Amino acid sequence: MSALTVLADGEFEAPGPSIFDFPPLWQGAPVWANKPVLLALLGALLVCALAWSAFARPKLVPRGIQNIGELGYLFVRDQVARPFLGKDAERWMPLMVTLFFLILLWNLFGVVPFVQIPIASHIAFPLVFAITIYVIKIYLGIKHQGFIGYFKNMMFPPGLPKAIYVLLAPIEFLSNMIIAPFTHAVRLFANMFAGHMLLAFFSAVGFWFLFERLTVTGAAVGVLGVVMTIVMTGFEIFIEFLQAFLFTMLAAMYIGGSLNPEH
Repeated sequence: MSALTVLADGEFEAPGPSIFDFPPLWQGAPVWANKPVLLALLGALLVCALAWSAFARPKLVPRGIQNIGELGYLFVRDQVARPFLGKDAERWMPLMVTLFFLILLWNLFGVVPFVQIPIASHIAFPLVFAITIYVIKIYLGIKHQGFIGYFKNMMFPPGLPKAIYVLLAPIEFLSNMIIAPFTHAVRLFANMFAGHMLLAFFSAVGFWFLFERLTVTGAAVGVLGVVMTIVMTGFEIFIEFLQAFLFTMLAAMYIGGSLNPEH
């Protein structure tokens, strides 16, 4: 079991961050050619296949995959796009739907047997998404508000005493240009990283005390580990869905803020 390591004297050692380290897929391959990258590509292909199966030849009365696709589309449209993008919602639906489904599938890889790695638990993946959203946000803000107008609206919100802008303007700039994109990525990464660590810990406890070192007293601990693994798996699925929703919602909110600064 990859999540389980053993000390030299045979004592149990909890899994650590090393469970997120994956060697190259073959000898001599570049460092980036590893299991998470392969699964990320597989996830992208699966999302494309889902979209093609659902919408390539849509029926008037949806069935099968089309049902799933339409339910997902309606959820993203009504809960994410329309509240934050308003009249521009339909225009941005391809991006919003792709973000939601791809992040959700990548997250769910963490509870799929023999896969068991949420892709977003590697910071590079949510970071690329967050940077992409912020490049779009800044581009749209400058395009619709002008270069000076965009940064003026960002750093100097109206209706405040002029003296307070000395303190507020740099804070707003730092918050919008650095902290916000950083937290956008880290929120998703941290939840997937922490959740997978908890699952690895409880499954390692169950495996160790029920199979590797089975004793009368240890069996109760092992059973507790198994029960907690099941409970945490259910909770983790909920968190995986929630984080996909939140990341997509924030993307819509940031883009909507550039399109409609008055909101």
